[in-house]
Amino acid sequence: MARDDILGVEVSSGRVLPEWIDVNNHMNVAFYVLAFDQGVDALWDRFGITDEHIREMNSSTFAVESHVVYRRELRLDDPYLVTAQILAFDDKRIHQFQRLYHAEEHFLAATAEWMNLHVDLNTRRVAPWPEEILDDIAAVAESQGDWAWPHDAGRRMHVPSPIFSVAAEGASA
Repeated sequence: MARDDILGVEVSSGRVLPEWIDVNNHMNVAFYVLAFDQGVDALWDRFGITDEHIREMNSSTFAVESHVVYRRELRLDDPYLVTAQILAFDDKRIHQFQRLYHAEEHFLAATAEWMNLHVDLNTRRVAPWPEEILDDIAAVAESQGDWAWPHDAGRRMHVPSPIFSVAAEGASA
């Protein structure tokens, strides 16, 4: 994969740290989530949802759902970068998608899909975005052009031909 094939707005980067390596000699799943979460924070900074904004306005976001897909392992000291793509937003929610790439070899290591809510921290309830934040979200979304819906977004976990399966309500086994 070439650098030109990296999709999304670059939001953060780093290197796989020694404490992120597990017994399988690769980056542990918890640290993929940490790298993605740091990417969320960087994207929020672009929207104006900074630590200062959170303290002064007493509003923030809460993650209410996420889904991570692991594609290729990252190993000790591998450089990585995280990109973001806004899939949808309304006056209180944002649905965004992230990709984690090896920064030198440019392979896709993992993806993360997030649903976040804007929350009034006084009431701990969902509340409309401040107008300036909503404007910044719209500006980033508009800058994306005609990016396609990501392949990993909206995926459902399942075993194609299970030996055993608990039937989900409303689904055929």
